[in-house]
Amino acid sequence: MITLIELTEFFGWASLLNLGMLTFASLLLILMRPYMMAMHSKLLSIPESDLNTIYINYLASYKILTFVFMVMPYLALKIMGQ
Repeated sequence: MITLIELTEFFGWASLLNLGMLTFASLLLILMRPYMMAMHSKLLSIPESDLNTIYINYLASYKILTFVFMVMPYLALKIMGQ
């Protein structure tokens, strides 16, 4: 059976990894936007005018999912452990 400490540690590392991935994806889109837009437009046959909305929706969804399913359970477990 998994302990409260192990579960807290799992959610802590999972939160850190997901927030790191979110930061990395955000930086890529900020720093390399023209290259990324051209590549995704050609690769996926999506007009470049639609890509900004898709990028924002992706980042927003990823952020919400990370906070709801990783960060909040971690914080709840930390509070329970005290």
